[in-house]
Amino acid sequence: MADGLVRAFADDPVANFMFAGARRRRRGLRCFFNSQIGRQYLPGGHVYTTEDRAGTAVWGSPERPRNGLAELRQLLPTAPFLLSARTVRAIRLLVEVDGLHPKEPHWYLATLGTAPERQGQGIGSALLRAMLARVDEEGSPAYLESSKERNVSLYARFGFEVIDELQSAPGNPKLWRMWREPRVPED
Repeated sequence: MADGLVRAFADDPVANFMFAGARRRRRGLRCFFNSQIGRQYLPGGHVYTTEDRAGTAVWGSPERPRNGLAELRQLLPTAPFLLSARTVRAIRLLVEVDGLHPKEPHWYLATLGTAPERQGQGIGSALLRAMLARVDEEGSPAYLESSKERNVSLYARFGFEVIDELQSAPGNPKLWRMWREPRVPED
């Protein structure tokens, strides 16, 4: 799954900001996704992928205890790949985004990615649709941060609304924070 996500995020503005250089970015993203999936989300049982691993969705449930500082510490193996002239700004961005995370219980879409050669084939939509049916059945809201402006319209089609557009400092990438109220399931 991590390998597919590395390819999916190769052109991501935040990944490009965090990890300077293509080789460092590939290695850093692989380390990041292995840590995120293996240490943070797979133990909770909410990592979904397609049979061919072309798409992956990583979700945190409303019951999942959330400790932003502890989660950042779990990503420490990624730290050597962050070293660049932007290291301090990158860490500040991570801490700022974590501090803006909603406090009320919700499903959190931490990561959604589709391999570049499979993008536009409905894989991301299928992964979203399947999980959002469960989210709606439970009557829970959902939250995400989008680091690509072109994905905002995809999430909007599924009921997510932009809370705000965050660009914390000049030269930092933009992020779109998005929230979705539960929909009443159709019978």
